Amino acid sequence: MDMVGLIEAGRPLVVVAVPAEAEHLGTDLPVLVTGMGKVNAALAVGAALGGGPRPSEIINLGTAGGLRPGVTGIHVVGTVLQHDLDGDVLFKLTGEVTGPPLLVGDPEGPVLATGDAFVSDDAARDRLARDASLVDMEGYAVAAAARQFGVPVRLVKHVSDDAGAGAAKSWQQSVADCSRLLGAWLAEHR
Repeated sequence: MDMVGLIEAGRPLVVVAVPAEAEHLGTDLPVLVTGMGKVNAALAVGAALGGGPRPSEIINLGTAGGLRPGVTGIHVVGTVLQHDLDGDVLFKLTGEVTGPPLLVGDPEGPVLATGDAFVSDDAARDRLARDASLVDMEGYAVAAAARQFGVPVRLVKHVSDDAGAGAAKSWQQSVADCSRLLGAWLAEHR
């Protein structure tokens, strides 16, 4: 369903990647379902913000893989980075910084790594854990699009899996509970 026409100036816009993440939110706020991945998220949020009234903020709710032992529950992200963009090589080639990390909350808050790959491999998880505690597929794109249009953003992620070998099955089994818990968080913190 296209929620772009339902955005009201001065009210938050909730952004999720897939319908399963929105299924149990129980909110009267408009919900934009972007589709999976950075391109879909950037396009959907850009279209929503460029096509009419601006929300007071974007609240990106969704699931994330926990990259370190003990990382569970809900986290409000402090910084988001792209784990699949080779910024160092691009800087050497062009002299320009491409896709730098974005501060979206408390600088002491957790770091979210965003990339277009669903991380379900122990070696990839361990590599990403050096720089981040969470991983998703849309957060950076949502934050970058919001920043482009001058709209504040909060990235709120519930850990659905450990980003290891069983992550896909774990995500499928936990996404409904994650949606309920994110809905409760939204009711308390919006």
